Amino acid sequence: MSVKKPQALLFDLGGVLVDIDFGRALSAWAPHSSLSIDGLRQAFKFDLPYEQHERGEITAAAYFDHLASMLKLSATHAEISNGWNSIFVGELTQTRLIVEAMRALLPCHAFTNTNATHMAAWTRLFPGVVQAFDRIFASHEMGLRKPERAAFDHITRAIGVAAGDILFFDDLLENVNAASEAGLQAVHVRSPADVTQALRAFHLALPPAAQ
Repeated sequence: MSVKKPQALLFDLGGVLVDIDFGRALSAWAPHSSLSIDGLRQAFKFDLPYEQHERGEITAAAYFDHLASMLKLSATHAEISNGWNSIFVGELTQTRLIVEAMRALLPCHAFTNTNATHMAAWTRLFPGVVQAFDRIFASHEMGLRKPERAAFDHITRAIGVAAGDILFFDDLLENVNAASEAGLQAVHVRSPADVTQALRAFHLALPPAAQ
């Protein structure tokens, strides 16, 4: 890892600041499906319509229709939406405290692959996470998503900091590698401890309350 001190921090949300579990959605949909829970697990895919939904290229209604077909659901859009939003387990408070502490030193932004339905839910559920950042870049609003190079280039231009001066945190190695290829300094996050360790490596001191 380079030890060049960053001028801005960029955080993923899901898996870094918010704990998520797509299995909860499958459990919520199970009563509406002709498939078993194991069948639902096998049928659900992060497929092309999923990516299109996250880029805002198709509506929630169109994606929910796709889910109904793929998962053999006899459910209304409202019932599918309720299951869709059940993935949010809770806030990873330790990481939020780290962001709040770092924001006193550096600009702190978030970059999340999301969609309008999910964004409305996590904005309501986790206001502290939303308020922790200077700006949140949402894939469906940008029309770009991780791990696309164009997404990282867009954010670099938007925040006005050179790619090499941005330190990025994400729980998916694919996104970490893509950020590195785009010139960002990037950290693979498996727990809040990884965030703390990386900041220390870059000589960014955390106050005791955030450690």
